[in-house]
Amino acid sequence: MSMSDWAKGEVRLACKKEAPDRKNGEWDYGCACYESALKAYLSLMEDEHSGASFGFTANILKRLLESKPLSPIVDVPEAWSDILSRDEDGSITYQCRRMSSLFKTVLPDGTVIYSDIDRYYCKDIKTGATYHCGLESKLLNELHPITMPYYPPIGYYVFETAELLTDRKNGDFDTKAVFTLKTPDGRLEKIYKYYAESEDGWKEIDLPEYLKRAAQHAKREQEEGCENKDVGQEWQTD
Repeated sequence: MSMSDWAKGEVRLACKKEAPDRKNGEWDYGCACYESALKAYLSLMEDEHSGASFGFTANILKRLLESKPLSPIVDVPEAWSDILSRDEDGSITYQCRRMSSLFKTVLPDGTVIYSDIDRYYCKDIKTGATYHCGLESKLLNELHPITMPYYPPIGYYVFETAELLTDRKNGDFDTKAVFTLKTPDGRLEKIYKYYAESEDGWKEIDLPEYLKRAAQHAKREQEEGCENKDVGQEWQTD
Protein backbone atom coordinates (compact mmCIF):
# COMPACT_ATOMS: atom_id res chain seq x y z
CA MET A 1 0.00 0.00 0.00
CA SER A 2 1.34 3.42 -0.96
CA MET A 3 1.51 6.23 1.61
CA SER A 4 -1.09 8.13 -0.42
CA ASP A 5 -3.52 5.21 -0.21
CA TRP A 6 -2.78 4.86 3.50
CA ALA A 7 -3.55 8.56 4.10
CA LYS A 8 -6.78 8.36 2.10
CA GLY A 9 -7.85 5.36 4.16
CA GLU A 10 -7.08 7.13 7.44
CA VAL A 11 -9.09 10.18 6.41
CA ARG A 12 -11.98 7.98 5.28
CA LEU A 13 -12.08 6.25 8.67
CA ALA A 14 -11.76 9.54 10.55
CA CYS A 15 -14.62 11.07 8.57
CA LYS A 16 -16.78 8.01 9.21
CA LYS A 17 -16.19 8.41 12.93
CA GLU A 18 -16.70 12.17 12.78
CA ALA A 19 -20.01 11.97 10.91
CA PRO A 20 -21.28 8.37 10.81
CA ASP A 21 -24.64 9.38 9.29
CA ARG A 22 -23.15 11.64 6.63
CA LYS A 23 -24.63 11.04 3.19
CA ASN A 24 -22.52 10.97 0.03
CA GLY A 25 -21.79 14.54 -1.05
CA GLU A 26 -23.11 16.04 2.18
CA TRP A 27 -20.90 18.74 3.73
CA ASP A 28 -19.57 18.32 7.25
CA TYR A 29 -17.21 20.74 8.97
CA GLY A 30 -15.02 18.10 10.65
CA CYS A 31 -14.75 16.01 7.50
CA ALA A 32 -13.94 19.11 5.46
CA CYS A 33 -10.96 19.76 7.74
CA TYR A 34 -9.72 16.18 7.34
CA GLU A 35 -10.12 16.38 3.57
CA SER A 36 -8.28 19.72 3.37
CA ALA A 37 -5.40 18.21 5.32
CA LEU A 38 -5.41 15.27 2.92
CA LYS A 39 -5.08 17.63 -0.05
CA ALA A 40 -2.00 19.22 1.50
CA TYR A 41 -0.52 15.79 2.27
CA LEU A 42 -1.13 14.48 -1.24
CA SER A 43 0.42 17.63 -2.70
CA LEU A 44 3.61 16.96 -0.73
CA MET A 45 3.62 13.36 -1.90
CA GLU A 46 3.15 14.42 -5.51
CA ASP A 47 6.30 16.56 -5.14
CA GLU A 48 8.08 13.34 -4.12
CA HIS A 49 8.98 14.48 -0.63
CA SER A 50 10.08 11.75 1.75
CA GLY A 51 12.15 11.34 4.88
CA ALA A 52 14.00 14.48 5.94
CA SER A 53 12.64 16.66 3.15
CA PHE A 54 9.06 15.73 4.07
CA GLY A 55 9.64 16.75 7.69
CA PHE A 56 11.41 19.95 6.67
CA THR A 57 8.58 20.91 4.31
CA ALA A 58 5.94 20.03 6.94
CA ASN A 59 7.66 22.33 9.44
CA ILE A 60 7.60 25.17 6.90
CA LEU A 61 3.89 24.57 6.34
CA LYS A 62 3.27 24.51 10.09
CA ARG A 63 4.98 27.89 10.54
CA LEU A 64 2.89 29.38 7.74
CA LEU A 65 -0.32 27.97 9.26
CA GLU A 66 0.59 29.56 12.61
CA SER A 67 1.49 32.90 10.96
CA LYS A 68 5.14 32.53 11.95
CA PRO A 69 7.83 34.08 9.73
CA LEU A 70 10.08 31.73 7.78
CA SER A 71 13.18 33.81 8.38
CA PRO A 72 14.17 36.07 11.30
CA ILE A 73 12.59 39.50 11.54
CA VAL A 74 15.13 42.31 11.76
CA ASP A 75 14.55 45.84 12.99
CA VAL A 76 14.81 47.82 9.78
CA PRO A 77 12.47 50.68 8.79
CA GLU A 78 10.72 48.68 6.07
CA ALA A 79 9.72 45.99 8.60
CA TRP A 80 7.34 48.35 10.41
CA SER A 81 4.13 50.16 9.61
CA ASP A 82 3.68 53.89 9.92
CA ILE A 83 3.02 55.08 13.47
CA LEU A 84 0.22 52.93 14.87
CA SER A 85 -0.34 54.95 18.04
CA ARG A 86 1.22 57.71 20.11
CA ASP A 87 0.70 57.70 23.89
CA GLU A 88 0.36 60.74 26.11
CA ASP A 89 3.84 60.13 27.53
CA GLY A 90 5.34 60.38 24.04
CA SER A 91 5.77 56.64 23.43
CA ILE A 92 5.30 55.60 19.81
CA THR A 93 4.11 52.15 18.73
CA TYR A 94 4.60 50.46 15.36
CA GLN A 95 3.21 47.18 13.99
CA CYS A 96 5.35 44.68 12.12
CA ARG A 97 4.46 44.28 8.43
CA ARG A 98 5.60 40.64 8.34
CA MET A 99 3.95 39.51 11.56
CA SER A 100 0.80 41.32 12.63
CA SER A 101 1.08 40.20 16.28
CA LEU A 102 4.49 41.85 16.72
CA PHE A 103 4.74 45.45 17.90
CA LYS A 104 7.57 47.85 18.64
CA THR A 105 7.21 50.63 21.20
CA VAL A 106 9.79 53.40 21.34
CA LEU A 107 9.82 55.19 24.70
CA PRO A 108 10.64 58.91 25.01
CA ASP A 109 14.17 58.09 26.21
CA GLY A 110 14.78 55.96 23.11
CA THR A 111 14.33 52.58 24.79
CA VAL A 112 12.75 50.05 22.42
CA ILE A 113 10.36 47.36 23.66
CA TYR A 114 9.08 44.57 21.42
CA SER A 115 5.85 42.69 22.17
CA ASP A 116 4.37 39.64 20.45
CA ILE A 117 0.77 39.35 21.65
CA ASP A 118 0.36 35.86 20.15
CA ARG A 119 3.36 34.18 21.78
CA TYR A 120 1.58 33.48 25.08
CA TYR A 121 -1.74 32.84 26.77
CA CYS A 122 -2.95 32.47 30.34
CA LYS A 123 -4.87 29.49 31.72
CA ASP A 124 -6.99 29.85 34.83
CA ILE A 125 -6.51 26.79 37.08
CA LYS A 126 -10.02 27.11 38.46
CA THR A 127 -12.09 27.43 35.28
CA GLY A 128 -9.71 26.21 32.60
CA ALA A 129 -10.47 29.39 30.63
CA THR A 130 -7.69 30.87 28.50
CA TYR A 131 -7.15 34.58 27.96
CA HIS A 132 -4.65 37.36 27.30
CA CYS A 133 -3.88 40.11 29.79
CA GLY A 134 -1.57 43.11 29.89
CA LEU A 135 -0.21 42.11 33.29
CA GLU A 136 1.07 38.74 32.10
CA SER A 137 2.24 40.21 28.80
CA LYS A 138 4.40 42.71 30.66
CA LEU A 139 5.69 39.98 32.99
CA LEU A 140 6.63 37.78 30.02
CA ASN A 141 8.49 40.65 28.39
CA GLU A 142 10.48 41.05 31.62
CA LEU A 143 11.26 37.33 31.92
CA HIS A 144 11.87 36.62 28.23
CA PRO A 145 12.37 39.92 26.40
CA ILE A 146 12.19 39.85 22.63
CA THR A 147 15.42 40.79 20.91
CA MET A 148 16.29 41.26 17.28
CA PRO A 149 16.62 39.40 15.03
CA TYR A 150 13.38 37.71 16.14
CA TYR A 151 12.51 34.18 15.05
CA PRO A 152 9.51 33.08 17.14
CA PRO A 153 9.38 29.39 18.05
CA ILE A 154 6.46 27.11 17.32
CA GLY A 155 4.27 26.84 20.41
CA TYR A 156 3.34 29.18 23.21
CA TYR A 157 4.37 30.46 26.60
CA VAL A 158 1.57 29.40 28.96
CA PHE A 159 0.93 31.03 32.33
CA GLU A 160 -1.04 29.12 34.98
CA THR A 161 -3.04 31.69 36.90
CA ALA A 162 -5.96 32.27 39.23
CA GLU A 163 -8.37 35.16 39.47
CA LEU A 164 -10.15 35.92 42.73
CA LEU A 165 -12.92 38.31 43.69
CA THR A 166 -12.98 39.47 47.28
CA ASP A 167 -15.87 41.92 46.88
CA ARG A 168 -18.64 41.78 44.28
CA LYS A 169 -18.55 45.57 43.88
CA ASN A 170 -15.11 45.19 42.24
CA GLY A 171 -16.47 43.42 39.16
CA ASP A 172 -15.32 40.00 37.98
CA PHE A 173 -12.00 39.82 39.85
CA ASP A 174 -9.76 42.01 41.96
CA THR A 175 -6.90 39.65 42.83
CA LYS A 176 -4.58 37.62 40.62
CA ALA A 177 -1.97 34.92 41.06
CA VAL A 178 0.60 33.91 38.45
CA PHE A 179 1.91 30.52 39.48
CA THR A 180 4.01 29.02 36.71
CA LEU A 181 5.12 29.60 33.14
CA LYS A 182 5.54 26.79 30.62
CA THR A 183 7.89 27.73 27.80
CA PRO A 184 7.45 26.64 24.16
CA ASP A 185 10.19 24.04 24.60
CA GLY A 186 8.36 22.45 27.54
CA ARG A 187 10.31 23.88 30.49
CA LEU A 188 8.32 24.84 33.58
CA GLU A 189 9.37 28.03 35.35
CA LYS A 190 8.13 28.88 38.85
CA ILE A 191 6.73 32.39 39.12
CA TYR A 192 4.53 32.63 42.24
CA LYS A 193 3.67 36.31 42.00
CA TYR A 194 0.48 37.76 43.43
CA TYR A 195 -1.35 40.98 42.58
CA ALA A 196 -4.20 43.11 43.88
CA GLU A 197 -6.13 45.66 41.88
CA SER A 198 -5.54 49.26 42.94
CA GLU A 199 -6.34 52.74 41.68
CA ASP A 200 -2.99 52.73 39.89
CA GLY A 201 -3.44 49.31 38.30
CA TRP A 202 -2.14 45.95 39.48
CA LYS A 203 0.02 46.11 42.62
CA GLU A 204 2.19 43.16 43.65
CA ILE A 205 1.34 41.69 47.07
CA ASP A 206 2.96 39.01 49.23
CA LEU A 207 1.73 35.45 49.79
CA PRO A 208 0.05 36.09 53.20
CA GLU A 209 -2.01 38.90 51.67
CA TYR A 210 -2.94 36.67 48.72
CA LEU A 211 -4.04 33.86 51.05
CA LYS A 212 -6.10 36.34 53.03
CA ARG A 213 -7.81 37.40 49.81
CA ALA A 214 -8.28 33.75 48.78
CA ALA A 215 -10.16 33.18 52.05
CA GLN A 216 -12.32 36.23 51.37
CA HIS A 217 -13.01 34.90 47.88
CA ALA A 218 -14.03 31.49 49.26
CA LYS A 219 -16.29 33.10 51.87
CA ARG A 220 -17.98 35.25 49.24
CA GLU A 221 -18.60 32.25 46.99
CA GLN A 222 -20.01 30.27 49.90
CA GLU A 223 -22.36 33.09 50.79
CA GLU A 224 -23.46 33.36 47.17
CA GLY A 225 -23.95 29.61 46.89
CA CYS A 226 -21.19 29.16 44.34
CA GLU A 227 -19.14 26.00 43.89
CA ASN A 228 -15.72 26.68 45.34
CA LYS A 229 -12.34 25.29 44.38
CA ASP A 230 -9.50 26.29 46.68
CA VAL A 231 -7.01 28.42 44.79
CA GLY A 232 -4.93 29.37 47.80
CA GLN A 233 -3.72 26.37 49.78
CA GLU A 234 -2.68 24.34 46.76
CA TRP A 235 -0.16 26.98 45.69
CA GLN A 236 1.21 28.28 48.97
CA THR A 237 4.85 27.46 48.37
CA ASP A 238 7.19 26.97 45.48
